[in-house]
Amino acid sequence: MTRRILSPAVLAVGGVAICALIWGTTWYAITLQLGTVAPLASIVWRFGLAAILLFLGCLIFHQSLRLSRAQHLAVAAQGVFAFSISYSFTYAAEGLIASAIVAVIFASLAFINLILFRVAAGQRAALASWGGALMGVVGVGVLSGSEILGAGLGQGAATGVGFALLAVAASAFGNLFAFKGQAAGAAVIPSTAWAMAYGTGVLALYGLATGVEWSIEPSLSYIGSLLYLSIFGSVIAFGLYFTIARARGYALASYISALTPPIAMLVSVLFEDARFGWPALVGLVLVLGGQVLLIRAPKVSAA
Repeated sequence: MTRRILSPAVLAVGGVAICALIWGTTWYAITLQLGTVAPLASIVWRFGLAAILLFLGCLIFHQSLRLSRAQHLAVAAQGVFAFSISYSFTYAAEGLIASAIVAVIFASLAFINLILFRVAAGQRAALASWGGALMGVVGVGVLSGSEILGAGLGQGAATGVGFALLAVAASAFGNLFAFKGQAAGAAVIPSTAWAMAYGTGVLALYGLATGVEWSIEPSLSYIGSLLYLSIFGSVIAFGLYFTIARARGYALASYISALTPPIAMLVSVLFEDARFGWPALVGLVLVLGGQVLLIRAPKVSAA
């Protein structure tokens, strides 16, 4: 009887809400990592610690960490795209534009997911899904345009927006390879642990080859944000995200990207002294309206 108190749909919505609250604040937490420590080093510390915690969790709860060759290949690609490439561009973007802008640009992830999963995985989406995702892209364009114009068409703002878009594209490919790992039979938590480990390893090798200085800033803000990003922003949020995506589909999981912008914008106003005009509000309304259509659309199905 207790098992029926919360339906799978309610649990999924609750998981989406938790992820949105966490990721809506991690955009600002990332800015606390920027400064004396090289961004690449901060990403390595973040996902390296998260991977260790996930591996320990699997050992404590007796979840096998063994993967087949096909599973390792899919998980390695997931780690490179979702954690190495995506977060490298995310940290670079946040050094140039407000964290809330990066959060809103990530709302285009749903549209890119639909295209990528249609082309690469043969999945079809309802017309309402395409319409909702397209509204999100238009909203992102309006908000991004207002940011660039507000910065006087500065090269830094345009570059920051470009970095954020590249981060979104990499995340979409990370989702695709996570789906391939699922199809190959890899369990969600062990595969996420391995993905973070692979992503961390690739970044560490790149850092060693390019002469990155490996350091940690011994300040409360840096250590606190690192622990928050590793435990909440990585272990908990990504564990929930990939669990929801497997159980309910990546379209529903992508809805998280629509819920994070208002939280991130509020945090950015409170802590970064950001100011958003009417174009930004119009863009946000379009993003949220589009994602409402997306969440109400029928589930993605095989072609």
